Amino acid sequence: MEAREFLAIAMFVLFIALILTGFPVGWVLGGLAVLFTALAIVFEQDLGIYTGVDWSYSSLVVERIWDLMDNWVLVALPLFILMGLLLDRSGIAGELMKNIARLFGRVGGGLAVTVALIGILLAATTGIIGASVVLLALLGLPAMLDQGYRPELATGTVCAVGTLGILIPPSIMLVLMADRLAMSVGDLFLGALLPGGLLGALYIAYILIYAALRPEVAPAPEDAPPPDWRMVADVARIVLPALGLITLVLGSIFFGVATPTEAAGVGAFGALVLAGCKRKLSRPVLRAVLTETTRTTGYVFAIFLGATAYSLVLRGLGGDDLIHRALLDLPLGPHATVAVILFFTFLLGFFLDWIEITLIVLPLVAPAVQALGFDLVWFTVLFAVCLQTSFLTPPVGFALFYLKGVAPPGIDTPILYRGVMPFIALQLLGIGILFSWPALVTWLPSMAYR
Repeated sequence: MEAREFLAIAMFVLFIALILTGFPVGWVLGGLAVLFTALAIVFEQDLGIYTGVDWSYSSLVVERIWDLMDNWVLVALPLFILMGLLLDRSGIAGELMKNIARLFGRVGGGLAVTVALIGILLAATTGIIGASVVLLALLGLPAMLDQGYRPELATGTVCAVGTLGILIPPSIMLVLMADRLAMSVGDLFLGALLPGGLLGALYIAYILIYAALRPEVAPAPEDAPPPDWRMVADVARIVLPALGLITLVLGSIFFGVATPTEAAGVGAFGALVLAGCKRKLSRPVLRAVLTETTRTTGYVFAIFLGATAYSLVLRGLGGDDLIHRALLDLPLGPHATVAVILFFTFLLGFFLDWIEITLIVLPLVAPAVQALGFDLVWFTVLFAVCLQTSFLTPPVGFALFYLKGVAPPGIDTPILYRGVMPFIALQLLGIGILFSWPALVTWLPSMAYR
């Protein structure tokens, strides 16, 4: 192994180690870029060992950062975040919880199914995992516990469905992936629709089957009134405005009427109108939403800047070539190679956030997968589904932290861990289904261009 490749491996290992310290990710990435540039210069100038990296890389970093900040696709990020936060504050979820729960009142596990359905709707509107998990926990968790639900099922349902927002369009993760791989955002949005629906269906099926086999874990209330058309009308009255906005945003992208950035602007404006119509658009609410949007966008772009410097130095040291050769030289078939990549991505999700994996790992492995002859949209969506599990897997499962922060007394960490295990298994089952039937991902994008 060449010295420069040894430096590349050390750079990646040290990155994972430093992330576990809790130090800000953007600073870790940028600091490692500077540190290993200095080490490469020492190796080459003082030891006479070729590395191919010098301080001229600093000017290249500036050029790449300029290209990053000049990228119009990324303008969609703060707009989608703003749209999600506004819809979160509009009170739609609370009204849905009350009315859908009445529809499923006589069904075992009906309250958990209600939380799952609201989570799916939130996933297509907010896309902000923290907001979804906290909102579902505040609305649904006390109600399920009061009705006698087993705490593991209640907490696992909230955590799992709360993470769907990172996958179901409009997803900020898919926007980042499209930018990193120079792909169409619309293709990824279309490709992720059926997988997102598949995961939601798996969650609901599990809840219903589990409640049917063991009624004591999710009892139905005995005094629940039977559903009627008035209940259905109440649900439709609440769902249709948000559903119309989602259709407008995604439809304008899918049918080529608007770019993702333009559609994000339409979505943000539509969310303002909905919040105004519900009389939720006060000055304090608007200030809080704008502040949170700025904070979240700043966090993402700080990692972007650090990752730009880190990736440039890692590639200068031959890290991308090393990974490319290692994957292609595996004594396995193409499908087994992709399975190995997804397996290690799943393991990385135990320790790293999805943003770091998207910005650092995905651009390194995607060219090798494409060289093996696979459809890049299919692999990217598979990669995204795999990353969704990172929100549930300890010790860095952010959905677990969000829920723990607002959970009622008595909900301890072991309960959370036990609760998410079946849903992690369901996510892995979903990955297996998508791996075996690629058409579930590729069919909608292919139909869009007929």
